[in-house]
Amino acid sequence: MLIDLTVPMATGMPVYPGDPEVVIEPALTAAVEGVNVLGLHLGSQSGTHVDAPFHIDDDLPTLEDLPLDRFIGPAVVADVRGLPPRSPITPEALAPALASAGRPGAILLIATGWATHWGDENYLAHPWLTVEAAELIVGSGTRTVGIDALSVDPTPAGEIPAHRVLCGAHAVIAENLRNLDHLLAAQAAAHEIEVFLLPLRLGAADGAPIRAVARVTA
Repeated sequence: MLIDLTVPMATGMPVYPGDPEVVIEPALTAAVEGVNVLGLHLGSQSGTHVDAPFHIDDDLPTLEDLPLDRFIGPAVVADVRGLPPRSPITPEALAPALASAGRPGAILLIATGWATHWGDENYLAHPWLTVEAAELIVGSGTRTVGIDALSVDPTPAGEIPAHRVLCGAHAVIAENLRNLDHLLAAQAAAHEIEVFLLPLRLGAADGAPIRAVARVTA
C-alpha cells in the first residue's frame, strides 16, 4: 500500500514567514496555444520539502552533494501527538522510536499531529525539537528526519539550533509532511514502512519540494 505524505501545492498555500509566496497559474492553455502549461512561482522550501545542510551554511553540502539513499529508506515513526502548542520535543519522547530503528539508513519520522492545522494560524504554533533531541538523533546515526510541521525549530525563530545540529551532521530534514497517523497505525500493526523523499534536482540548492510517499508492507 502506498500512502501520500505530501501537502498539495496551490496558490496562497502556507509558507514559512518571509519565504516566497506560492503562485500557480496557467501560462499556456489548450484553448489558445494548443497545450496546457502551468507557470510556477515558489521557494525552494515550499510545501512538503527537504532541507539540505547548505540551507544553514554555505560550507555544508547542497542537495546535489548528497547521496540518493539519504532520501529513501526504512522508516520508524515517533509518536509525540498531544503536545500543547509551541512545546519542546525532548530526547525522552524520541528515544523509544530511535531504539527500535534497528537498521543503518533508517529514517525517523516525527508525528506531532500538527498537519491537522495546515492552513490555519495555529500551524505556526507547532512543537519543535530541543537541541538535546537533535543531538540524540545525530548520535543514533540517523541522517534523515521528517516532521509533520513547518519546521524542526520554533516558528518564527531568531535562532535555529535544531537545524544547526542536524545539518551540521549532514542530515536531511523533511518538513510539512502529512498522514503520519496512518504510518503510526501501520507501525502498531507491525507492518514494514519505507519512505521516499526524493527532491527536485536543483543545482547548488538549499532544498527542494518533494513528493513524499510511504510504502507499507505486511
